[in-house]
Amino acid sequence: MRQNQKQRTASLRELFVAWFKIGLFTFGGGYAMLPLIEREVIDNKGWTDKEEILSIYALAQSVPGVIAVNTSIILGNRLGGVKGAVVAAAGVISPSLIVIMTIASFFDSIMNSVYVLQAFSGIRSAVVGLVAAAAVRIALASLKDKSAFVIAIAAFVLSAFTDVHAIAIILGGALAGLLAYYLGAKRRVED
Repeated sequence: MRQNQKQRTASLRELFVAWFKIGLFTFGGGYAMLPLIEREVIDNKGWTDKEEILSIYALAQSVPGVIAVNTSIILGNRLGGVKGAVVAAAGVISPSLIVIMTIASFFDSIMNSVYVLQAFSGIRSAVVGLVAAAAVRIALASLKDKSAFVIAIAAFVLSAFTDVHAIAIILGGALAGLLAYYLGAKRRVED
């Protein structure tokens, strides 16, 4: 398959197995899953490309729910319709359900183990690195002009240092993007 040609269908089994692997081998959820999602759906399966996955991430973050589940639903729907969306979501959710149910049945003995506590400490540290790497990759692919960079900095500052709700930041980003486009289009017409 050519690099820029995307596969448009996938079997339900392929969808479940791919998303199960993503769910199984990712700790930290959400943004920590982005590098694994990209490796599996772009590099291994060729189901999408970097530009489309950024659009899918943006859509997945704009609706309620976990980004990995929302991403699996969007891409599963594109590749296999409603059944594909359901199967992909079931695939990414299943490992977490299995682990949570197992931990719950042994909770007292597991959570008092110094080895388990130290392992989770290491996992949390690794997740920070994965989230940071995903943020850098998304920034490099998304921040293509000065207005996008300014919007990203403003969103970061508002999110990190104020109590402004994420929805307000997203809506503000959308309005700022539309304003930047309008002003850029107006300048191009005047020139």
